[in-house]
Amino acid sequence: MGNMFGDPKMLIMLGAMLALMYFMMIRPQKKKQKEEQSMRDNLQSGDEITTIGGIIGRIVTVKDDTIVIETGADRNHIKITRWAVSQNNTANEKLAAERAAAKEAADKEKAARLEAKGKADKKKKKEKF
Repeated sequence: MGNMFGDPKMLIMLGAMLALMYFMMIRPQKKKQKEEQSMRDNLQSGDEITTIGGIIGRIVTVKDDTIVIETGADRNHIKITRWAVSQNNTANEKLAAERAAAKEAADKEKAARLEAKGKADKKKKKEKF
């Protein structure tokens, strides 16, 4: 029984396992944290947000570490910290609208290409006869 870590194959396997763990677990988590921090840094007055606790409200004022939101029909004001913001609903709605517009444009382009191809195929059939 030799030294387990003295074997070059074991060192390579250990290195591969660590690299796999980094790319499968650590890197995606850091990317998600960076996106969340960017979302929290870009909050503006008028944005509709959802807090970690599930409270939905519209931002009234934005300060360094705190945000004041108004909730409900009676317009209650609640002061929360930035890190308590779970998602920016206004930004999500804009993103969904942009994706829908892009998909619609792609569908129109595809239909136009198919129509052009169909006309070209008809032309080829006429030339054969």
